[in-house]
Amino acid sequence: MLGVDFPLLAFSHCRDVVAAVSRAGGFGVFGGARYTPQELEIELKWIDEHVDGKPYGVDIQAPEHSWFEGKERGLTLEQVVEAIPTRHRDFIASVLKKYDVEMDPAKAVEDRVPFAAPEVGEALMDVAFSHPIRLIANALGIAPPSMLSRGRAHGVPVAALVGAKEHALRQIAAGVDILVAQGTEAGGHCGEVSTLVLVPEVIRAIKPIRSVPVLAAGGIMTGRQMAGCMAMGAAGVWCGSVWLSTVESETSEVFRSKMIEASSRSTVRSTFRTGKPCRQLRSVWHDEWEAQGSPGPLPHPLMGMISMPAFGFIEKSAQAGNPKAKELVSYFVGQGVGLVDCVRTTGQVVQDFKQEFADALEDMMAWTHA
Repeated sequence: MLGVDFPLLAFSHCRDVVAAVSRAGGFGVFGGARYTPQELEIELKWIDEHVDGKPYGVDIQAPEHSWFEGKERGLTLEQVVEAIPTRHRDFIASVLKKYDVEMDPAKAVEDRVPFAAPEVGEALMDVAFSHPIRLIANALGIAPPSMLSRGRAHGVPVAALVGAKEHALRQIAAGVDILVAQGTEAGGHCGEVSTLVLVPEVIRAIKPIRSVPVLAAGGIMTGRQMAGCMAMGAAGVWCGSVWLSTVESETSEVFRSKMIEASSRSTVRSTFRTGKPCRQLRSVWHDEWEAQGSPGPLPHPLMGMISMPAFGFIEKSAQAGNPKAKELVSYFVGQGVGLVDCVRTTGQVVQDFKQEFADALEDMMAWTHA
C-alpha cells in the first residue's frame, strides 16, 4: 500500500528526518499541521528533491468540529486573540521573568490563524495533493469527507490516529484506509489507554467490519518493540519521539541532552501546552501552572497561541546559556524517552530498528524450535 518493505513509519516535523527515513527504507511522514500552505509547499518541494524518489506521506489537522471549543465557526483571528484573558498573558510574562527569560510583548501571542482552523486544513490538503505523497493522515478527529474523496481521487490512502476503540469504529465507518492505534505512552496529544491494550483491542473490534491495516504507536523506540507490536497483529509501527534525539531533528541540543537524562517517568500528560491532554517532558513550566495562583489552562487552541511563543523565548534563552531557562525547556515526547541514551543519525536509527527487529524474529523462531 505504501511502497515500502519495512513498515516503520516516522512522524516528524523536520523535513530532514522524513527524507532520511524514507531513503533508509522506512516511510517518513511530514507533520505539516504547523505550517501555512505557503510554508508547506516549500517543505514538500524540498522533500521531493531530497527523498531520492522514495515514498513519503503528510500529516495535517483537518478537524471534524469547530477548532475553537465552545464557539461557532467564522471567528476572525482578531476575535480569537481578544478571547485570550489578560491574566493568562500576565501569568506567562511573570513566569518567564522569574526564570530570567526575555520576552517581546508584541510577539507574546501567535498571530496567525490557528492550525486547527477548518479553512487551513482544506488549504493544506490543496498543497499536499499537489505532491507525489503516498499517504495523508488526519491527526485531529474523524477524517473529513473532502480528505477521503481527494485521497481516493489521487490514489492516496488516508490514515487516522485513534486513542480508543470507539474512535477506531467511527473512523472505519467514515471510510479511512489505515488506522494508527496510538497508546497513552505517545508524545503529543494522546488518550488514556496503553499501546499494549489498545492495539489488539482495535484490531479485534474492526475485524468483523472491514479489513483495515492497523499501525501501532505510542512508546515504540526499538525494533524489538516493533516486532512485538506486529506479533500482536499490527501491520507496522508509527513512531515520533525516537526521531527527536537524532542529529537532524528540529529539537535543540538543550532538549536532546534533557532527553538523554530523562527516565520513562519524566513525562507528563498535561493541558498546559495546547489546551488538550498532551504528553510532554515535564519541566518547571508545569510546576508553575499547577501551583496555587495559576489561572489554569485555556481551551484549545488558545492555550497553544500563548504557550508556543513563550517556548520560543525559552529555547532562545536556554541556547544562549541561561541555566534557569533550561529548567523550563520542554517539548512533546513520549514515555519512551527513558530508552534514549545517546544522539544518533536518523539513518542509524532506521538501521538499528531493522537489526533489532531481525534479532527479535530470530529469537522467536528459536523458541518455536526449542
